[in-house]
Order: sequence, then structure tokens, then C-alpha cells
Amino acid sequence: MQRAETSTADDAFSADLLRGHTDTIVLATLRRGDRYGFEIYKTIRDATGGAHEIKEATLYATYRRLTKDGLVEAYWGDESQGGRRKYYRITDAGRAVYRSNVDAWVATRDVIDSLLRTDGSSTDKDTPR
Repeated sequence: MQRAETSTADDAFSADLLRGHTDTIVLATLRRGDRYGFEIYKTIRDATGGAHEIKEATLYATYRRLTKDGLVEAYWGDESQGGRRKYYRITDAGRAVYRSNVDAWVATRDVIDSLLRTDGSSTDKDTPR
């Protein structure tokens, strides 16, 4: 019973933590090349081995916001490979925001890591090292 409760808490925490970084995750995906909406979804899912999926509705809201903010451009692909798909490409402004967001993430991660680090004198086995 204890394990199931811990797993659920871990899942909720990681989802909450990642939710605030959806824009950066999408921008990171687009830095590797233009992609259509569902392809971005699959790329994110596959990158985590299926451990994390961002809901499609969340992603499409993100695409609209990033386009409105000038961080990505949307365009229609040709119909040579099935139905016509809307593709997204990162702009120079999107690259700059991506770099800024990654820098902020690294700084935040470093602070959290230092706050969670112990001096090794603790005997508490639940304390991160």
C-alpha cells in the first residue's frame, strides 16, 4: 500500500513540475527541426520512454500561444504524405527564449540541488545525497 501512495505522489509531483516547462519543452523539440503538432507530441512521449505525455489539448494551446508570441511560426505542409498538416518552426525569438528558459532552469536546479544536499552526517535514509 505504501509503495502505491509514493508512486502516485511522485507522478503528481513530476507532472506539476513539468507542466510549467511545456513551452520550453516544445521549443527544444522544434530546435531539432520543423514538426507537425502530433509529431511533437510523439517526440516528447518517446523521449521519456512513455513515462510522460503532455495532453494534446495542452500542446495545441501551447502552439497557439507560442505562435501568438512570435516564438514559433506555423505553416501548412504539402499533401504529398497524406492529409495536409500544420507544421511549426522555431523563430530567432523562440531560440532566445529557449536559451533564457534553460538558463533559468539550470540556476533553479542548482539551487534546489544545494538545498537538498546533505553533509553526509545524517543517518536519515530518506534524505537525498
